[in-house]
Amino acid sequence: MSARVRLVVIMDPIASIKPAKDSTLAMLHAAQAMGWELFYAEQKHLGLRDGVALARLAPLQVADNLNNWFTLGTPNTAKLGEFDVILMRKDPPFDTEYIYTTYILERARDQGARVINDPQGLRDMNEKVYTAWFPDCCAPTLITRDMGAMGEFLKEHGKAVCKPLDGMGGRSIFVLEHGDKNRNVVFETLTEYGSRYAMVQRYLPEIVTGGDCRVLLVDGEPVPFALQRMPEASDNRGNLAAGATAMSRPLNSRDRELCAKIGPKLAAAGMLFVGLDIIGEYVTEINVTSPTGIREIDQKNNLNIGALLMNAISRKLTA
Repeated sequence: MSARVRLVVIMDPIASIKPAKDSTLAMLHAAQAMGWELFYAEQKHLGLRDGVALARLAPLQVADNLNNWFTLGTPNTAKLGEFDVILMRKDPPFDTEYIYTTYILERARDQGARVINDPQGLRDMNEKVYTAWFPDCCAPTLITRDMGAMGEFLKEHGKAVCKPLDGMGGRSIFVLEHGDKNRNVVFETLTEYGSRYAMVQRYLPEIVTGGDCRVLLVDGEPVPFALQRMPEASDNRGNLAAGATAMSRPLNSRDRELCAKIGPKLAAAGMLFVGLDIIGEYVTEINVTSPTGIREIDQKNNLNIGALLMNAISRKLTA
């Protein structure tokens, strides 16, 4: 490892983020505070040449200024494997282009860089589907293209949440009750008439009183406070992007039990920063691509989760 850690961040356009809320920016502040050298790229700046992972990288400095939060230097093409750390923070959707990007990052990893989160894990651990690896921790869930099976699941449980496998921020999430005359059009829309997989989960009424809680894991260990996202009275969705209110609460014994079952497996797979979505007693999603919630939890509990992550990365680099 070089004397000064060199970190590459791959993210959505930094000029378009909301600096007061952005978790990636919080990570970058923590890395810069540790004296690390920062470089910036977007997904479109990555490529392969004769098996070598390359990127057009711009030197980056960040500032605690809501009007002028970053400065970029002159970009140059460089070999990604020669950097110490690569933070993959591109938001979903998890599409074919995202998969191609994980191939490039896997080559960068094999050529010497530590990629957070690990690119193979990013491919293998879809936010919705990966709940199937922990059925005892998760709400009853059906993933299918069969609209008839969806209807039977809804009849069995009486009320269900239906959503696509590649969405984020509460997009295209429906709550249906058995007998709802809209159920067929919802199933048709989500599956594109049986040609795409979608998810149906038993509705968890605890979301009304306890919210949809995001628990962050750093190298398998939970941050001691959860981001508690309370839906608006007129909405079912516990997503801040959909208008939910951000609150926070300490982790309870069930949260810690779920983290103890899921966290070590994720950490062993190189997933250093993960968000578990918990409603009541159950995990509903396992977020590995670009988990958020740092700023809200930090502000409400006087924490510095970005520093926790950078310290965990530093330990990996020196191990």
